[in-house]
Amino acid sequence: MENNRVLASVGGQPITESDLESAVARMSSGRGRNFNTPEGRQAVLEQLIVRELFLQDARKSMLEYDPAFKAQLQQVKDELLYQFAVTKTLEKVKVTEEEIQNFYTENPEEFKGQETVAASHILVDTEEKANEILSAVQNGEITFEDAAMQHSSCPSKARGGNLGEFGHGQMVPEFDQACFSMEEGQIAGPVKTQFGYHLIRLDKKNEPKPVKLSEAREMIREHLMEEKSQKAYQSRINQLKLVYPVDR
Repeated sequence: MENNRVLASVGGQPITESDLESAVARMSSGRGRNFNTPEGRQAVLEQLIVRELFLQDARKSMLEYDPAFKAQLQQVKDELLYQFAVTKTLEKVKVTEEEIQNFYTENPEEFKGQETVAASHILVDTEEKANEILSAVQNGEITFEDAAMQHSSCPSKARGGNLGEFGHGQMVPEFDQACFSMEEGQIAGPVKTQFGYHLIRLDKKNEPKPVKLSEAREMIREHLMEEKSQKAYQSRINQLKLVYPVDR
């Protein structure tokens, strides 16, 4: 078979296409770099050859019996055994559909949704310039949209300053606070943030929309899994302390 094709041999030990495929996948995933190119695969094959050279020499030199190696090996085994034991402890933890529905019903405050707003803005460098633009807009000399397209330094200028819809916490604090304290159609500012001076027009206020169970199901499942796993973990610790007393 193609995956068994021998690409290299080190001291009689074959390195196959399958070995290379596994190594390429592992290294591409672990290093955030794609090694599945002709050059990358060649580099990985060279690493596999070098690895086998060292392994064969280490075995010949009986390094696996070196006390320092045996100590490191025991540490690795202990860590793997601990992780395996924890996994066995948690593998029976399950979350049922009934538990999800009960959590949703019993915690309405968490799923009432949040108020959102739609706003437009004009961003400039100085307070003086912002006040000049504000005066021109209020006097009807220019529309807010045209002023944004002519003067704003934000990419939203191409849309007349329109930022679309957003909820609490999605904008910098000063901007957020201003938007959620305004009335629809109101123009406020200048509001200073780390980006400069903003003139803000509140285009729309949207009342909170309750989050549906279908939308919240996975989030609830993850929350309950974490909660139940923590309880199972702590319960197992308490049981083990009865069997193996801990002295401090």
